[in-house]
Amino acid sequence: MTFNSGLFDLSFWQLVAVALGFTHITIAAVTIYLHRHQAHRALDLHPIPSHFFRFWLWLTTGMVTKEWAAIHRKHHAKVETVDDPHSPQIHGINKVLWGGVALYVKETRVAETMERYGHGTPDDWLERNVYSTHAKLGVTTMAFIDIALFGPGPGMAVWGVQMLWIPFWAAGVINGWGHWFGYRSFKTQDASVNMIPWGILIGGEELHNNHHAYGTSAKLSNKWYEFDIGWMYIRIMEMLGLAKVKKIAPRAKFVAARPVADMDNLQAVIANRYDVMARYGKSLAQAWREELDKLKGQLASQAEIKAAKRALHKDAGELHAHDKATLDRVLSSNPVLAKLYAMRQELAALWDRSTASSEQLLKDLQDWCARAEASGIRALEEFSLRLRSYALPAVAVAR
Repeated sequence: MTFNSGLFDLSFWQLVAVALGFTHITIAAVTIYLHRHQAHRALDLHPIPSHFFRFWLWLTTGMVTKEWAAIHRKHHAKVETVDDPHSPQIHGINKVLWGGVALYVKETRVAETMERYGHGTPDDWLERNVYSTHAKLGVTTMAFIDIALFGPGPGMAVWGVQMLWIPFWAAGVINGWGHWFGYRSFKTQDASVNMIPWGILIGGEELHNNHHAYGTSAKLSNKWYEFDIGWMYIRIMEMLGLAKVKKIAPRAKFVAARPVADMDNLQAVIANRYDVMARYGKSLAQAWREELDKLKGQLASQAEIKAAKRALHKDAGELHAHDKATLDRVLSSNPVLAKLYAMRQELAALWDRSTASSEQLLKDLQDWCARAEASGIRALEEFSLRLRSYALPAVAVAR
C-alpha cells in the first residue's frame, strides 16, 4: 500500500517508522534540552543543538522552555505535596496518567510558579517574539510540513501522533506511572520509581527514581544493567564538542579509614547517603538475622519476626501503625536489635537536618561513630570503620 499525494511516496510501515523517528527526536529534545540542560543545569549545550531542540519543540509540542522548566523545578521542590503540580499521590493516578497535560496547562497560568522557578531560561528575541508568543504557530507549521511531505491523510496521521506523544508519555506516563509502579534503587523521600531498567522509548526518563535521587545528574542510569539512551546521545554530543557534562551521580570512593571523621568525610557521606544506607543494611544483615533467631519461639511469634524483618529496613515514617507496634514489641525484647535500629535512624537523620551547621553535623557524625565503636556489636564497629573511609572524588565529574 502506498500514498502518492505527498513529496515522498511511503508505504504504511515506512510512515510508522517516520512517525516514530520524529517523536523520538522530540523525546530527545525534552530529556536532553528541557530536562537535563534547562531545568537541572546538569550539562551545557552548544548553541547549535540548543537552538535546534528549542525550534523542534516549538514545531512538535508548542511548549515554552520557561514554563516547562518552572513546572518541573516546582515538582522537585514540592514533590508529593498538595503544591506538587502533578503528583499521582495527590491527584490520583488516572488523572495524571490521562489528564497530565491539563495539569501542566493549569500550572503554566500560575504567575508565582513562573516567577519563582522559571529563572535562567532563554529570554532572547526569538523566545520573546516567536516561541513563547506564537506556540500555536509552531504546531500548525508542523502540520503543513507533514502534509507537504506525506500527503493530507498520512501527513495528518503523522502529525496527530506527534501531537499526542508528549502529552501521553511525558505529562502522563513519566509524571504518573513514574510515581506509582516500578522498582526503587534509592529510598528517596518521594514515591518515584524506575519503570523499567532500559530507558529507550522515552529517552531514559524511565529511570525516574534514579533521577529523583540525583536530580542534577546528566546521567539517569545507575546500576550496571540500566541503560539511558539520552545519556548515550549526550556522550556523543560531548565527543563532538556540542555538550559539556557538569555533573553526574557520585560513585562511592574509599580511602584508608580516618582516625576521626573530618569535614571531607562528612561531605562524602552525605553525597553518598543512598549508598551508605544500602551498605548499612547489607553489613548488618547477619547481625539482624542472628538476633531475630534468638526470639523464635520465645517473646515474638513467627509472624511478628517476619514483619520486623521488613520494618527494620524502613524509616519510622514509612511504617503503618500496626507494623510500628509489631516492631516496637520486637525491639523491646532485644536490646541489640533496638540498638541497630536506633543507630540506623540516627544515621539517616544526619542529612535530613538541613538547618544544622556543617560543624554540628560533623560533631554528630563523630559522635555516631564513637557510639557505634563502643557498642560491643562487631558489625556496627566494622561499619563505623567503613563510614570513616568514604571520600570525595578527585574531580567534580567522573565517568
